[in-house]
Amino acid sequence: MAAPGVYLFQGNCLVIPESAKDEQAADFVRKFLPDGVDREKAGEAFGDLEYVTIPGLDGRPITGFLFKDNTPLPAHWRSLPVRQGLQILPEGMVQILRLYHVLQWFKDSIYCGSCGEKNGDSPDELARRCPRCGRIEYPRITPAVIVLVTDDSGRALLAHNTKFKDKMYSLIAGFVEAGEDLETAAYREIKEELNIDIKDLRYVSSQGWPFPSSLMIGFTARYAGGELMPDGIEIADARWFTRGSIQEVIADPEGNSAGVEMPGPGSVSRFLINRWLSAAE
Repeated sequence: MAAPGVYLFQGNCLVIPESAKDEQAADFVRKFLPDGVDREKAGEAFGDLEYVTIPGLDGRPITGFLFKDNTPLPAHWRSLPVRQGLQILPEGMVQILRLYHVLQWFKDSIYCGSCGEKNGDSPDELARRCPRCGRIEYPRITPAVIVLVTDDSGRALLAHNTKFKDKMYSLIAGFVEAGEDLETAAYREIKEELNIDIKDLRYVSSQGWPFPSSLMIGFTARYAGGELMPDGIEIADARWFTRGSIQEVIADPEGNSAGVEMPGPGSVSRFLINRWLSAAE
């Protein structure tokens, strides 16, 4: 019986062997994601790696390794953004995203945050345990709210964050502050970044989003008042979109009249948008 495959990462990319037939990325990833890279093939290319094995959400172990960002890849290997795999095969990515999240945490938790001693691993749970002071650290999860705001004219509010690529517009999102509940964070973020008030806030769905360690909590809300005014710091622009204009963008992301792009499939932001487009609200 063949050994279980492994997953290799570098930065926010999967490291995969090139296809012998130079298949399209989508076709290659569909074949690659369910089982990972053959461990022997990975060993031939990269030598002995200190793999990390964790229990998957389904109880089965999953194994991977995170290269340093500047590690050169050997011939016949290439990198593929993790988000691209998410868009191609969202239903097969949950375990891989979990592994990717944990591998990043392992890299960032080598030393104890209290005394500086090199951490060890807990023998009975997914945690780091300091051999000197006994401090226990678990994988870091940072909650963030993301909100689809609609108005009485049947439009949805999308914004361009200064960190987005040029044409990307998405929903308003922000991290939850210490001591803050999710609802307060949603109201605060919308007010701070867009100068408007919202009402009828409703939870819809959540998603683990390890870029680097977020848990996205998705809401819908209604516009309640105020002049739309992006803060110019985090949000460069914000617009109201009709269902028709968003459908045009999705159908032709490069040539649509609005000149914008939507979040890709597989993200909770796109899920909320698609849900609104289908009039599920």
